[in-house]
Amino acid sequence: MSTQPLRVLFCIGINQNFFDLPADGITIGDVWQSFVSMMDQLKALPGITFIGDIDDDAHMVGPSEGWPWTCYLLADADSQETVKAGVNLLRTVEVGGNGIKLWRFAKMEARIGRPLTVREDVELPD
Repeated sequence: MSTQPLRVLFCIGINQNFFDLPADGITIGDVWQSFVSMMDQLKALPGITFIGDIDDDAHMVGPSEGWPWTCYLLADADSQETVKAGVNLLRTVEVGGNGIKLWRFAKMEARIGRPLTVREDVELPD
């Protein structure tokens, strides 16, 4: 029996610190550069198969502390450890080269499930 990948929705919210930029020598461009780097690193993680993303910033104003999130990344992952490594990127990617981490400007949580299919134990009518 083969192991099915975990379907993961990485939910990302931009917080007030981003909207207060520029500050502490960091610009919005610095955060964007780091954010793109984080996304590229997540997509390149061994065990991640990137499916797609959605950016909702045109339909919301201000920070998102929870649902609805600012943006979403959808991927398949081979394990929960791989998902943790993806989320951990927010803690490790630097912004502006001065030691400040990306989590200062955004938050992330991962929703883990499976592709929406009829389970094997469900019998469909003829």
